[in-house]
Amino acid sequence: MKTSKIVIKNLYGIKETTLNGKSVEISGPKGAGKTSVLDAIRFALTNRSERDFIVHQGTDEGEIIIETTSGLTIDRKIGAAKPSSVKVRDGSMLQTRPAEFLSKIFTPLQLNPVEFCQLSRQEKNRVILSLVEFDWDMNWIREQFGEIPQGVDYSKHILEVLNDIQAENGVYFQSRQNINRDIRNKQAFISDIARDIPTGYDYDRWNTFPISEKYRKLEHLREQNGIIERAKAFQASYDAKLRGLAGTRDTELAAIDRDISQERERLSGTIERLKAEICSAEEKLAGLEQRKMERADVVRANYEAAVAKLGKDVGIAQQYADKEPADISTLAAEVDTAEAMRKHLNEYQRMISMQAEVQDLTGQSAELTRKIELARELPSLILAEAKIPVEGLTVENGVPLINGLPISNLSDGELLELCVDITVSKPGQLQIILIDGAERLDKESRERLYAKCKAKGLQLIATRVTDSEELEVTEL
Repeated sequence: MKTSKIVIKNLYGIKETTLNGKSVEISGPKGAGKTSVLDAIRFALTNRSERDFIVHQGTDEGEIIIETTSGLTIDRKIGAAKPSSVKVRDGSMLQTRPAEFLSKIFTPLQLNPVEFCQLSRQEKNRVILSLVEFDWDMNWIREQFGEIPQGVDYSKHILEVLNDIQAENGVYFQSRQNINRDIRNKQAFISDIARDIPTGYDYDRWNTFPISEKYRKLEHLREQNGIIERAKAFQASYDAKLRGLAGTRDTELAAIDRDISQERERLSGTIERLKAEICSAEEKLAGLEQRKMERADVVRANYEAAVAKLGKDVGIAQQYADKEPADISTLAAEVDTAEAMRKHLNEYQRMISMQAEVQDLTGQSAELTRKIELARELPSLILAEAKIPVEGLTVENGVPLINGLPISNLSDGELLELCVDITVSKPGQLQIILIDGAERLDKESRERLYAKCKAKGLQLIATRVTDSEELEVTEL
């Protein structure tokens, strides 16, 4: 669809002018009004203008009419004190939503490709990516990833969005790094714990081992064995103890005999020396035998009591002396082993808990890896399905390439030619391109651009600053 006629009245610096659908170059000095034609066409299509005054000074109303070869007519009016209005007729049909209809018959690159050349690398990439038509929304993102990934600007093109999702500074990649670091740290802790835990450690066995019961049984056996050992020792020392008792008896009796003999001698002497006291001494002498017998009886009674007690003790000892001490080595070893094993219970439980955490983190890391890889795979699937407006356009890591080269590597002339390719890429689009400031291109690039527009069947309206003092319109 091409323009067949463009009529501009009282807009910007234009009183009235008509274009017949031919490609033209408007040249002349700066400030001669060359850009007004382009601004009027942009205003007709977009209802936007960067100028403060749209209506030609001294008039009440401005108007632009664009007629096309397909029967489409655009008639936009604006008053000096009134907002603009537009009527869009497609043949005999009046469009009820003209702004929406107009937005579908052109791309911003057609109306100001020179401005496109002046954009930053990121902005150029965004404009080019926006031309890749792929129908998506947040539900599509949720279906792919099971969630809405955080830290992503969803106002960008889907290919940029996917690139941000898988990027090394993205939430998925950073989260995976943090999780993998936690996994490594926990695995190191697990290894440290495992080094101190015996091989084949049976946590359930040692956790439920009846250590208190085993201790009580071991202490009981040790006590019984102690009694048996003491009984055997007591029994073995019985004769010696009996001899000791007899010796004590005989020693005490001998001491009695010795004492009595000495006292007898002393008393006899005393009798000799103390005649006066003989009666008393005789009485004492007569009583000595009785005293001897009484004391001897006490000694013998003590002996008999001691022998009786010894016999009783021997009887008790005899109950144990014939027994053999129980072998507690197995039980003692079992208790010692259990005690040693139970020291590892807490660390083992901690190790098992960490292993479960590592398993969970490994699953999380694997899921993040899956999502990162998915974000890397989806662009190729999208490009296989999407409408690619320009031949040779590919996308790698969210960066658009033209014949394998980044957009930033193209010269201004190549960028403008790219805009031409984009303009003719969509069927039903208005085949017009506006170049404001063609003097920025060298002669060879400019002539190649003009030739390409002609070859593509585009209506080109270009402005170029020249040294001429007058405004000139040259048909191309």
